[in-house]
Amino acid sequence: MPVPDSHIAVEPRWSREAVAALLALPFPELLYRAQTVHRENFDPTQVQISTLLSIKTGGCPEDCGYCPQAAGYETGTKAGKLMQVEAVLAEARAAKEKGAQRFCMGAAWRSPKDHDLDTVCDMIAGVKGLGLETCVTLGMLTGPQTAKLKVAGLDYYNHNLDTSPEYYGKVITTRVYQDRLDTLSHVRDAGINVCCGGIVGMGEDEGDRAGLIAALASLPTPPESVPINALVAVEGTPLAKSAPLDAIDFVRVVAAARITMPKSYVRLSAGREAMSDEAQALCFLAGANSIFHGDKLLTTKNATVSHDDALFAKLGMRAAS
Repeated sequence: MPVPDSHIAVEPRWSREAVAALLALPFPELLYRAQTVHRENFDPTQVQISTLLSIKTGGCPEDCGYCPQAAGYETGTKAGKLMQVEAVLAEARAAKEKGAQRFCMGAAWRSPKDHDLDTVCDMIAGVKGLGLETCVTLGMLTGPQTAKLKVAGLDYYNHNLDTSPEYYGKVITTRVYQDRLDTLSHVRDAGINVCCGGIVGMGEDEGDRAGLIAALASLPTPPESVPINALVAVEGTPLAKSAPLDAIDFVRVVAAARITMPKSYVRLSAGREAMSDEAQALCFLAGANSIFHGDKLLTTKNATVSHDDALFAKLGMRAAS
């Protein structure tokens, strides 16, 4: 379990072993603990709604084994140019009308060029002007770049750890784990909220899932938003033949995220389109309280808005105001 506060400077808040012990709990006990923590910090009937738009698709030089936007893979994803600001704002208005509170924009870059960052800053300012929270994911950032995003009004920056430090090199070789931690540090220093999670179902074992959650929970400040993604196996990527993750194992990861990061929003992200209503209901019981609304997540399918509305009605849940 967590080490005493006096040891935080020299020891992680949560060790890989402590999280592994959580994941190994009997399922009813794990869900009870997660739901208890959740109720202490959130209304268990409310779900935060975000919408994600790809503002620059494909052509990325990275080799992330799960990603259909990598230039080196034949996935049918065509490289496109950065969208125009007004086109992005039109999408943001539509998202707000459908109930989104946060509008997230993703660009398939290793890191943004400064002239592209200026355009993204205009998008951020425009979306902020619509009364929506703003989030972007643009790859690696420098300190001056994060400062510029803060001035534009950015609320959240997404930069996932993806998996455990030990398993990372089996998924990505074009950047190292420390690169991700450095970007997260720049984001924190700029005073921007952190959105950071990972992907499960990439062939990792339970120990690596524990390692991912431990790494997230032991950041100097835990992320305000923690997206938990189930791998969407896309033909043409190295992970295309990955076996689907068992739904109960996925729920266990959500529960561990909730227990170790009690004040964070835990978001059901990629892979939700393939989940049953029952699996999603268990995730909400385990402490998930955020989803992406909309029929597409960057380049992959997502659960439809009408399906989400019906599921919320069935469960007696509602979008957070």
